[in-house]
Amino acid sequence: MDQRRAPVYEALQEFRRNRVVPFDVPGHKRGRGNPELVSLLGKQCVELDVNSMKPLDNLCHPISVIKEAENLAAEAFGAAHAFLMVGGTTSAVQTMVLTACKSGEKIIMPRNVHRSVINALVVNGATPIYVNPETDNHLGIALGMKISQVERAIEENPDAVAILVNNPTYYGICSNLKRIVELAHENGMMVLVDEAHGTHFYFGDDMPVTAMAAGADMSSVSMHKSGGSLTQSSFLLTGPNVSPGYVRQVINLTQTTSASYLLIASLDISRRNLALRGKDLFKEVMRIADYARTEINKIGGYYAYGKELINGDSVYDFDPTKLTVYTLDIGLAGIEVYDLLRDEYDIQLELGDMGNVLAYISIGDRMREVERLVSALFDIKRLYSKDRTGLFDHEYITPSVVMTPQEAFYAPKEEMIPIRETNGRICTEFLMCYPPGIPILAPGERITQEIIDYVLYAKEKGCQLTGPEDEKVECLNVIKEHATY
Repeated sequence: MDQRRAPVYEALQEFRRNRVVPFDVPGHKRGRGNPELVSLLGKQCVELDVNSMKPLDNLCHPISVIKEAENLAAEAFGAAHAFLMVGGTTSAVQTMVLTACKSGEKIIMPRNVHRSVINALVVNGATPIYVNPETDNHLGIALGMKISQVERAIEENPDAVAILVNNPTYYGICSNLKRIVELAHENGMMVLVDEAHGTHFYFGDDMPVTAMAAGADMSSVSMHKSGGSLTQSSFLLTGPNVSPGYVRQVINLTQTTSASYLLIASLDISRRNLALRGKDLFKEVMRIADYARTEINKIGGYYAYGKELINGDSVYDFDPTKLTVYTLDIGLAGIEVYDLLRDEYDIQLELGDMGNVLAYISIGDRMREVERLVSALFDIKRLYSKDRTGLFDHEYITPSVVMTPQEAFYAPKEEMIPIRETNGRICTEFLMCYPPGIPILAPGERITQEIIDYVLYAKEKGCQLTGPEDEKVECLNVIKEHATY
């Protein structure tokens, strides 16, 4: 196929030239009804915020330009089929889970999954079989799934229908994906890959293996993260043994029937950009990330980690574009460095957690911004470093799972119990720092004193806690005492 084409973009250009009179939605009528919106976004943008019509195809049942865009994306990513997703990678992840399993069936996965995975389990009633990831004792971060852990999970749960893998994690850690796929398929299980942070694997050289190249059945690819499309746009990729018609039906259970053509076109254009120029773009991204790692490590006190973490198992490979920096040795939690960079230096990072910050390096970055980041980190060390005594030194806490997410979410509950008083109770809701959006607690897990201490510490340090019904995150909903389960 001709990767120079961008069929949705081309159809929108033709639509604009035709000056069609709108008696359909959206009601702003190409912006005429909302001049403030035009002032904010620009006339050209608002004029292309249109509804599905015959010349522009329909995302729910594509037969023309959107179908062509999907075929081009499938070829570019090496997939049997690609779906354009406008509900973020959350919708792609949830589609994978809803496609692969149903109520009462088992799915093997690491516990450090994004909340969207467990959300899907609340909806469809499948049972998670968690593989608790190994933790790096120094960095305090969760690593990938060890092959021995996956083998044990399969042996103990031969009736599981699928395995879900993070590849890479937020921190750039990759599991031995190809071997996991072999093990799963030998045992009749599908492999689903949350590849939200791995778009660039498909287009750069010297990158970790992609889900499609490893033979996975489905993969969710967050094009808006490292691929350059608009926020909330994503791809869902499938292999040759997955029915695209059934996947489309699952997508249409939850995805909007009023898809944004701004998002759809951004996927189309960004796919073309990476297919034509991706190798050169990501070569530069890697050069910038490697330079930044070297310069930050020269400062002392910080540790910008990379491929030296590879151990052939729980860190089978590492994403070289990830610039994650360990901060505890200068006496500051990652979230404290994150806040200082934003408030004092006007630098916005992707993530600050208990011990790390993450600067997301991608195709729009330039060396001069990296120089500014390095200088700011040097300044922060000089002005704010202190003794690290009392800092929380790990990010992942192994959960105690008592019930399935669906059972707990809908169970009789006691509401608004102060967090300090919940030790030993079973949580009915989510609690997480966002980003990265990996639940500290998920429905059906027992609350421990370690978790309580972690949450209170995270609040004290300024982490953005989300998930509970209580917007102040001072209380949790728990299973009602003496309820049967």
